[in-house]
Amino acid sequence: MSPSPDTRESLIEAAMELFVYQGYGATGLAQIARRAGVLPGSLYYFFPTKEDLLHATLERRKQTLYEGVLQPIWESVADPIERVFALLAGYRQMLEMTEFKHGCPIGNLVLEVVETHPRARGLLVQNFDGWLAAVEQCFATAQDRLPPDTDARRLAVFVLTTMEGAVMLARAYRNFEAYDAAIVQLRDYVERLLAETPSRKSNKRSAS
Repeated sequence: MSPSPDTRESLIEAAMELFVYQGYGATGLAQIARRAGVLPGSLYYFFPTKEDLLHATLERRKQTLYEGVLQPIWESVADPIERVFALLAGYRQMLEMTEFKHGCPIGNLVLEVVETHPRARGLLVQNFDGWLAAVEQCFATAQDRLPPDTDARRLAVFVLTTMEGAVMLARAYRNFEAYDAAIVQLRDYVERLLAETPSRKSNKRSAS
């Protein structure tokens, strides 16, 4: 009898967790099977190679980005700009709860597998693209509050690079000094953009 689809789900969930906490290279297939509570034969039935399982976890992260990461924030924060900063606060909370052991799952894997697993690199990029699209949409929604030449995509890239660097430094230093400083500077930049729009409108009124 073939293993049930639930077994496949359990394997993906177990692999996602272990890849985050101890890395792809340090995680063995037997360990994943034990964590999922299944026999090794069931793992090989669904995933003949470890790389197949890696790809499945990256596909799952793409599929669950909204439900698992964005939706709780989007439903509790209405302002699109504040959604971005609430998202960054969520990463800080995750670091605090795990005592700096849980970094960005995608960022971690980029450092480890991007040069050796070409197909995985494509999936990692797709995960970043999904995250970027969500943040870009926040800025696009607030476009009337920003200077007219603001590029929402570039601003989203700025947010992503700030977050990834801040997470890495927080994990290295085991404190939030660098993380908080980076977010304060990002907030200052965005606030300056927001402040430009009222003055521009005011200048137009004065000129008329």
